[in-house]
Amino acid sequence: MLSMNTKYLIAGILIVIPFIVYFAIPTYNRVNPEIGGLTFFYWYQTLWLGISALLFGIAAYILDREVKQ
Repeated sequence: MLSMNTKYLIAGILIVIPFIVYFAIPTYNRVNPEIGGLTFFYWYQTLWLGISALLFGIAAYILDREVKQ
């Protein structure tokens, strides 16, 4: 069982990861490779929208689980 501080730390890290990725624009500001006619810049951001939703959902689950126990 994780302590309360550890749960907050894990949830905080999961929430911060997408922001770090989104603000690192030079790492994905390019055209190639293309997938389905979309340049790397667009499909990379779209991929991270789904990943961000998953990470935020996991963080919410961790914090919600902590409240109910």
